[in-house]
Amino acid sequence: MLISIILLVILYISHRYIVAWIIFYNNTDERFGNSVWRWSYDYQVIGERDVSDLDDKPFVRKRRIRNRIVSIMYFNFFLGFYVSMAFLSNLLILILT
Repeated sequence: MLISIILLVILYISHRYIVAWIIFYNNTDERFGNSVWRWSYDYQVIGERDVSDLDDKPFVRKRRIRNRIVSIMYFNFFLGFYVSMAFLSNLLILILT
């Protein structure tokens, strides 16, 4: 149970660190927007033209890095959910026995 608490604290700190990186990349270009939880699109959207690697190479590279960081954030978030469920199950076992 102590290991779960330590893991939850580590995952929370890493989540805050990852979110800070996403906010940093969002502030580098106004085309990113302010969303932390969604990927920037790399596909064609009806009515909008997506910026390709040939049009704006630095922006596309930043967008790919930002999308990778968002993927890491999702992995960290779901790993934290898994660890919190393990912690709660251990807590319930401790309470009920």
